[in-house]
Amino acid sequence: MRFQAFGRVRKVNDHDVDEPRWIIIIIKNNNNARWDGTTTMCFRYKETSRRLSIAALPFQGARIGDSRVIPTRDSKRPPLTMKTTLASAVASTLAAVIGAMQMQTPLYSSYAFNALEHLSGNSPYFEPADPPRQPTPPRGCTVTRAAYLVRHAAINANDFDYETYLEPFLQKLGNTSVDWAKIPALAFLAAWEPPSFAEQELLTRTGRVEAAQLGLSLSYRYPKLRLPRRVWSSTAERTVASARGLVRGLSLDDDDAGGGDGGDGGDDGGGGGIIQVVEVPEGKRAGADSLTPYKSCEAYSSAAGSDQQRVYVDAYTKPIVARLAAAAPGFNFTTADVVAMQSLCGYDTVLRGASPFCSTDLFAPDEWLQYEYGQDVQYHYNAGYGSPYAGAIGFPWINATVGLLSAHAAAQDMYVSFTHRELPPAVLVAMGLFNNSQFSGGADVNATMPLDQINHNRAWVSSRILPFLANIAIERMNCSTGGGGGGGSKSEKRSNSSSDDAASSTFYRVLVNRSPQVLPGCFDGPAQSCSADGLQKFMQQRGDLFGEYSKTCGNSYKNSTDSVTFYTSSNNGTKAGS
Repeated sequence: MRFQAFGRVRKVNDHDVDEPRWIIIIIKNNNNARWDGTTTMCFRYKETSRRLSIAALPFQGARIGDSRVIPTRDSKRPPLTMKTTLASAVASTLAAVIGAMQMQTPLYSSYAFNALEHLSGNSPYFEPADPPRQPTPPRGCTVTRAAYLVRHAAINANDFDYETYLEPFLQKLGNTSVDWAKIPALAFLAAWEPPSFAEQELLTRTGRVEAAQLGLSLSYRYPKLRLPRRVWSSTAERTVASARGLVRGLSLDDDDAGGGDGGDGGDDGGGGGIIQVVEVPEGKRAGADSLTPYKSCEAYSSAAGSDQQRVYVDAYTKPIVARLAAAAPGFNFTTADVVAMQSLCGYDTVLRGASPFCSTDLFAPDEWLQYEYGQDVQYHYNAGYGSPYAGAIGFPWINATVGLLSAHAAAQDMYVSFTHRELPPAVLVAMGLFNNSQFSGGADVNATMPLDQINHNRAWVSSRILPFLANIAIERMNCSTGGGGGGGSKSEKRSNSSSDDAASSTFYRVLVNRSPQVLPGCFDGPAQSCSADGLQKFMQQRGDLFGEYSKTCGNSYKNSTDSVTFYTSSNNGTKAGS
């Protein structure tokens, strides 16, 4: 912004000014994207203080007089000029003027649409600020144990997306004769080169860095917890590589990330021992005793949700296809091409750091939200509340984890496990979190995910649930009596009156990507955490709903189990550097 002119004012809002002690400042916007236009403000010179103040009302139709000299009533004083007192006075008032101009936009608005936060399972890791709750422990509380279930970090591309969308689109793009340089909306395609997808399903450089950053973040978040002796992972290369990356970031020194047998040779896991990566097989007959229990569930289908997703995707892409076809009729754009282009936003970004496919000039914000909702529909029926198997698939991990955290003594203070995108949503279903119908009492949860329009009020938003490196944490906390931020207090008071001091001060809370969540029916602790007594009741209720994994899945093979035992097995795993 800049000043354009100063001068005398004879009229203010059609009222005569007795003495020429008003000046005008015309402010023009040069580079402020949040305010566009020209505004004229009226200032008054106060002789007593020789300061400028903003006039109560902006003037209309005032004429600019002498821009160099502003007279005063006292002839003994020299006139003020822009080179003297007036200049400094105006400069001191400029901040107030600019602030007044910017009041034309919300004072605290900082929103900027980011397509990368609406790509569902293709989103790079981010921490949504909705709800904007404090991730640090409540006042008076200290985390004494923690367990994390983590989706692997960013990968090159998964097989399904590549074979179904990316490869056909890229081949079509390579064979076309369309001159993209002549089409403004798609001109970037003239110079854009496809990334290499030769290493499908493998971690990108971004993914390796993200995994290490998560490990470093956990070490800072829990400085008083012992380093774990073991970290668990399913056997896929991308999950194992993510686990090893986390170990490198988590370790206090290089010796923690390699060598040794991980046995009980006297080390307490407090920072001087080796962190081993234990690989848990991804078999189809492991029952619930794996980090991929959906693969052992015979009734589960990885294609679930595809039909419902297709209905919505076909509808929302029609106008997009028409628009692109009008711009480039020779390319014959299809629904699959649109999905491929929107998917490339995420995959291209995690390979290169940015992508032109993420532009809101290419796809408007509403079109990115439509892409996200199509993914939400698929995950709703595949691993969410629309699946009759999701709760039973997710409950065994919760049950085993709560057992580890609530035990009187534990081998580790921290338990971290890596899996694929299907398990975290199932765990959230078993907990009752991100449930669209939690407060509505509706019997048909599928009605909350219509196929003809977006439910903008839904809780089930997959981008917030399972981006790359998505993580679900359960923390055990010791809280002093009278800790701040509590919710309902009756149950808490009952716990605190217990003769068992340890139980009376123990609370639990769940975080999803560092965002604290409130367990349904159990929020009687500080900052709506869950008391030890409350958690016991909660687990009983959830077990009654989802505790029969083998029966729910209809498993016909022998030795299908409903519980997780690999956390307490003798498998020492492999060192992180191997």
